[in-house]
Amino acid sequence: MRTKIKPRCAWPGDDALMLRYHDEEWGVPVHDDVKWFEFLVLDAFQAGLSWRTVLHKRDAFRQVFHNFVPAKVARMTPAQLARAVQNPAIIRNRQKIAATVQNARAFLAVQEAHGSFDRYLWAFTDGHVVHNHWTSLTHLPASTPLSDRISKELKAAGFAFVGSTICYAFLQAAGVINDHVVTCYRHAELTRGAFAC
Repeated sequence: MRTKIKPRCAWPGDDALMLRYHDEEWGVPVHDDVKWFEFLVLDAFQAGLSWRTVLHKRDAFRQVFHNFVPAKVARMTPAQLARAVQNPAIIRNRQKIAATVQNARAFLAVQEAHGSFDRYLWAFTDGHVVHNHWTSLTHLPASTPLSDRISKELKAAGFAFVGSTICYAFLQAAGVINDHVVTCYRHAELTRGAFAC
């Protein structure tokens, strides 16, 4: 019997890893600080590149950046950073690698000030998911007033590589914004609250 193909957003294409990410992670509300930091790191590395490139290097990023545990990344030594710059398994951008350590330290400061990064970030939407109803991927914005505001706040808190476009991608990934198109089966699942906060 032929398996019925579920309607999805078009952006994953036929890449198996991208499809799994789309189906299982993208747009699911995050409430774990380590996961928040992972998305922050990966979206910063995505700047100027495709998400597919970053996703296919995620396991290597996990090894280099201590499974995205902020306290461990914040303590990375110059020697460790130098090795990261030479590691062909990740994106060897010296500025982004240095920014990852800077962002880990800023992340820890936010945790200390607010109890958790999760509490800090969700406060921007009063704990609610923004459910959009796009009919086409061409309608998705590159940034919004929400991402503008969060970008400004994160920069003020000492984060780097957190422009509004990166922040918007970060919010989509972490489920603060549900940007699955309305014809995608995940839009209905997330809107119904199957993964509510």
